[in-house]
Amino acid sequence: MPPSAAEGKDVLFLAHNLPEDLAGYAWFKGGRVDSTRQIASYRIDTQVNNPGPTYSGRETIYPNGSLLVQRVTLEDTGYYTLQAIKTHFHNEEVTGQLRVYPELPKPNITSNNSNPVEHKDPVVFTCEPEIQDTTYLWLINSQSIQNSSKLEQSKDNRTLTILYVTRNDIGPYECESRNPVSASRSDPLYLNVSYGPESPTISPSDTLYRPGANLSLSCHAASNPPALYSWLINGRLKQSTQKVTIPNITVNNSGSYTCLVHNSVTRLNRTAVRTITVFDEDSAQPTPGLSDGAIAGIVIGVLAGIALIVSLVYFLHIRKTGGYDGLSLVLLSPGLTAMLGRGKETPLCLWACICSSSF
Repeated sequence: MPPSAAEGKDVLFLAHNLPEDLAGYAWFKGGRVDSTRQIASYRIDTQVNNPGPTYSGRETIYPNGSLLVQRVTLEDTGYYTLQAIKTHFHNEEVTGQLRVYPELPKPNITSNNSNPVEHKDPVVFTCEPEIQDTTYLWLINSQSIQNSSKLEQSKDNRTLTILYVTRNDIGPYECESRNPVSASRSDPLYLNVSYGPESPTISPSDTLYRPGANLSLSCHAASNPPALYSWLINGRLKQSTQKVTIPNITVNNSGSYTCLVHNSVTRLNRTAVRTITVFDEDSAQPTPGLSDGAIAGIVIGVLAGIALIVSLVYFLHIRKTGGYDGLSLVLLSPGLTAMLGRGKETPLCLWACICSSSF
């Protein structure tokens, strides 16, 4: 890995393990000795720097053979060759490399849509500016992003795409640019995600009220931007507020109270209905039930009808068989009897009749 330097800094190339009996040094820009690419030369006996064709005025050769380059630029990136000049002209050479990187400015994030609608709009972030040999890193909530099916990054990581946005994706988002000599992070960016409204709720949950009470109903629905509220009372628009209040209510205030919520960005609507009953205490008494005597009368009437049916069936049976011999009492219910004929065969019994074959 070649030595790295930030643009604008000073760089010192150090020479080590120099041979004996040196007469001087020469530095060249490039990977070999080339007189047309000489930066400067230095004579040890005179201690004088002699500029070469690529000398920029920022280079200095020291007596120990080191080369100082001041305020390096991106153009200073490349190979440098040192020639150690011996007194007997058996020169030695060595080559090194320098990589100059810019001091990265503070990046900023641009977005194709900072106000997306939930589950509808994708969002593309771009980290600016684009700088060569720079690595880009994205952070969400100050954490490096994790692999996700809803996130995509460009090959150079300079763009980040959220394929579908939810209300949990508001951010903050940051991008960081890095190179071997510097790193810089952007200011956080937040998304304003529009969503909802969700199903509204009406409070309180009471549905029964007495006349003269104050009726106050409040409606709430999760929504961004905040939802617009309207109230319908028995199907008629009454108020465009989040809360409806009616003092000193009467039975005429009974009915259906509908909260209508609307999001102007998502263009979605939701409703909730509450049925309110205002009861008049004078008419709210329970309806009296039947008396015991009335109930007993109904039971007796039913049993009498059953007895009549039994008698008729048995009479028809007697006529059909011709058998009639005496009478039997059949107990149908306490206090209610019927006279049935006795034949040669076992008397006919219906329901829970109690029959006797002889007196």
